[in-house]
Amino acid sequence: MTEDILEAQTVVIGAGVVGLAVARTLALAGHEVIVLEAGDRFGEGISSRNSEVIHAGIYYPEGSLKARLCVQGREQLYQYCERHRVGHRKCGKWIVATSAAQSAKLESIEAGAARNGVALDLVDGADLASRVPGLTAAAGLWSPETGVVDSHGLMLSLLGELEDAGGQLALRAPVTDARTDGDNHYLRVGGEMPCTLKANHVINAAGLGAPGLAQRWVGLPEQGRPRQWLARGVYFSYSGRHPFDTLIYPVPEPGGLGVHLTLDLAGQARFGPDVEWVDAEDYRVDPQRKQAFVDGVRAWWPGLDEARLQPAYAGIRPKLAGPDGGFADFRIDGPDEHGLAGLINLFGIESPGLTSCLALAEEVRARLG
Repeated sequence: MTEDILEAQTVVIGAGVVGLAVARTLALAGHEVIVLEAGDRFGEGISSRNSEVIHAGIYYPEGSLKARLCVQGREQLYQYCERHRVGHRKCGKWIVATSAAQSAKLESIEAGAARNGVALDLVDGADLASRVPGLTAAAGLWSPETGVVDSHGLMLSLLGELEDAGGQLALRAPVTDARTDGDNHYLRVGGEMPCTLKANHVINAAGLGAPGLAQRWVGLPEQGRPRQWLARGVYFSYSGRHPFDTLIYPVPEPGGLGVHLTLDLAGQARFGPDVEWVDAEDYRVDPQRKQAFVDGVRAWWPGLDEARLQPAYAGIRPKLAGPDGGFADFRIDGPDEHGLAGLINLFGIESPGLTSCLALAEEVRARLG
């Protein structure tokens, strides 16, 4: 039997928050868009396993895509949530130092944030203790622009706008292979209704699966096939009351931002993520990691009741640099990078991908031409 070849103008692979934001932006710009999602539902990958934080744009090197798109995307996201009544709260965040050496690090973070256009307020331990009862620290940086968002509500809103603009979402439609021939891209789609899609434009927003698809992409140059590392982070929930109404972050550690306190929109606390380098996707939460959480949190909150700390969930960050690799920026590989017209590959879209989703979408649209 000859497999059907169907034609499409624009295909977005992956229905996480970034894929949906890209698809919505392109549909509103006049593209006929189909989103292909391998799973049973949208947003069940990276987008469902993060801390739902709206980042201010503090930690990223000046001039990087992460710095620019985080600051731009943060403002766009707050405005979008206001207009579309998506649950969110600009609760702010403290970055806390528990020693004199860490206090010096806060000054470096403050200077780097300022270069990105993000203003922070540095206070000493006594001032911090008066502002945040229960917290013990040598100094702290206050970030008023940090917040939290209902990521599922955001994705529902983006999907609604996509469909209102004529776009479609196809679930249980994994892209197993791809090739480029001239100006056309051919995607082999598996699942319940296998077919081959011939498309003019393709955006690979498959998250953890994006580099693997690039490896299987016939016609994509070798430089367009980056290696990916996986950094698992687990979260522990905290039952009952606590004294905090803002997010609390320690000074960053290699690979992540340290075990921090985040809040959901109801004010419930959770801690995480930590950093563990793994070789394959594995979302189990080892209860034995609890003690490291307890020790880390008690460095700045001695009142933690460890009996109320319970394993919650795990997420995996797609890293373009390994444990010793240092900073790696977002990769938005378009025709200028790989020479294939109409193809955009998104690699290493970890934090601040949620915050940056609307800005990332605009960047993709601009690079498609």
